[in-house]
Amino acid sequence: MAQIPPSSPGDLAPASSNAADHPIYVDGFTGTPAEIERQWYEKVYVGRGDRMPQLTIRAVLMGTILGGILSLTNLYIGLKAGWAFGVAITACIVSYTTWNLLRKIGIARTPMTILENNCMQSTASAAGYSTGGTLVSAFSAYIMINNQSLPLWQMLAWVFILAVLGVTMAIPMKRQMINTEQLRFPTGIAAAVTLRTLYSEGKKAVNSARALTIGAVVAALSQFWADGLHLLSAKLAPFGLSAIFAKFNAATFGSTWISRTVFFQWDPIFIAGGALMGLRAGVSMFLGGTLCWIVFVPIMQANGTIAGAGFREIVQWTLWGGVSCMVTSGLLAFGMQWRSVVAAMGSLRKMISRNGATDSIDPLAKIETPMSWFFIGQGLSLIAVCWLGKVSFGMPYWQSAVAVLITFLLALVACRVTGETDTTPVGPMGKVTQLLFGAISPGNMNINLMSANITASAATSSADLLTDLKSGYLLGANPRKQFLAQFAGIFMGTVATVLAFRVLVPDASALGSDQFPAPAAQTWRAVAVALSQGMEALEPVKVWSIAIGGILGILLVVLPLWFPKQKEWIPSPAAFGMAWTFHWYYSMLFCLGAIIGRIVEKKNPALSEAYTWPVASGIVAGGSLMGVLLVFWENGPDMWRSFFGG
Repeated sequence: MAQIPPSSPGDLAPASSNAADHPIYVDGFTGTPAEIERQWYEKVYVGRGDRMPQLTIRAVLMGTILGGILSLTNLYIGLKAGWAFGVAITACIVSYTTWNLLRKIGIARTPMTILENNCMQSTASAAGYSTGGTLVSAFSAYIMINNQSLPLWQMLAWVFILAVLGVTMAIPMKRQMINTEQLRFPTGIAAAVTLRTLYSEGKKAVNSARALTIGAVVAALSQFWADGLHLLSAKLAPFGLSAIFAKFNAATFGSTWISRTVFFQWDPIFIAGGALMGLRAGVSMFLGGTLCWIVFVPIMQANGTIAGAGFREIVQWTLWGGVSCMVTSGLLAFGMQWRSVVAAMGSLRKMISRNGATDSIDPLAKIETPMSWFFIGQGLSLIAVCWLGKVSFGMPYWQSAVAVLITFLLALVACRVTGETDTTPVGPMGKVTQLLFGAISPGNMNINLMSANITASAATSSADLLTDLKSGYLLGANPRKQFLAQFAGIFMGTVATVLAFRVLVPDASALGSDQFPAPAAQTWRAVAVALSQGMEALEPVKVWSIAIGGILGILLVVLPLWFPKQKEWIPSPAAFGMAWTFHWYYSMLFCLGAIIGRIVEKKNPALSEAYTWPVASGIVAGGSLMGVLLVFWENGPDMWRSFFGG
């Protein structure tokens, strides 16, 4: 049984963090389900979760504030590049650092325990990750199709209800997937190990926190230098990084290539993102972007197929091949997870049989989230989704009910895949629902989008909760209290992301622009349009792009199976296809960051392990928050008036 042994407490570790002296049983326990749960209860929970403070007001408040702030980073990155980064590990480091700083200056009197920090992480993760994805994908696609947004109250209600639907869906899955089957949920393990490291090795914790802070400050200053100097004075505008690079690009590339987005741009956010995503994905993006913008677009413009110039006009032609590649590869990869599908259905049967029986001597009955919460949450969410779907999109009640039923089954599969691979197949899950509703409600793009939005949002929230519950399971947390912490984060996440989205995207003209390409929304919109209009309504080049992109997506999934030793050299279909939906220079920056990350890893593995994640996370957070702040600053009163315009 593999376990991470305890380490010697560092000088800066809080005195009450004695849970850091306990081992982490990464590989779990063996025996019958009842024996496994009793071993965990006796070896992990007793002495930690039954004694240590965890669900405290300060932990929830800290997680709420951090999650609200970090939610803006994923909203900004999602609108820019269609990508999302988990916030749990970042929140752990920031919370640990912030609380110790508050202790040093006398504001906080006692240290935050490791389980309090774990609850804080759950709150921050729910606020920062579980609520924003729907806005940069389905909602943005809805705005692009209808050229209008929804009233503020409907957006708030829709995002909140879908998050509640997903979080409560995970309740019956937790005990089966984490307790009994002990699926790994690798990010959950990483978060638990990070917390243990922070609380057991004071020097390493301080270094990680310092690296994250420096990265955030440098990125924020860089972002301000690039896009904020003109806000101080118009005379400073020529000295901004964007102005300097614009002059360089005009002299080097010329207007034609610039209109194709082939030029250099300085943006450390995407360099850091490349370091986080890895070499295969980064290089795949560069290959896809280069083939699209340097080969395909010039050829199509030369023969008169693409008449327009500029990103907004050109991407309407390029996205079809990229979207097709992502959809076919995602669906095929999902289909190849048939064992997970079968196992998920088996889990459903076991959950039903388990919850139908009672065990009066079950030691976990008082600390696990009760099934009554599942039924209450699902029942209220179902009623709310049906009503909102009817009011907002004219969706018949029975179709909303069908969407929720489909969502539960697909979320069950998505959570299992997340537990096994650390990748939540949100895209494929949404596309399955889009295809189904293309048959149930043909020609209705709004219903097609929002039914799939139910599935994608709920699957994201369920998988995120289970990932956080995995870290709590390893640390000995009370799962019921951790669920409540996760639930609390939904409120701040909903408010922060919806209000910020309405400022960043005041109308449809902001989407598909150079500032916010919104590639995820482009993907959802393209599938809805294709299912609504049919292939015969598309131009021939788009049909050919769909066919070729679809075939390529299938090949890129099966080639690693045929040539497993060359897997690292075969492009990632998701990254390759995504590059056809945003600017070329984004793919270049992602690739640059991935190469830098790999070089550091090869040259100095210890340095890479210690600093890559904190530095990259700090850069992403600092640069994104400054980018959001500059948008607020520049547009000021007009955008604030649009906040509550309805």
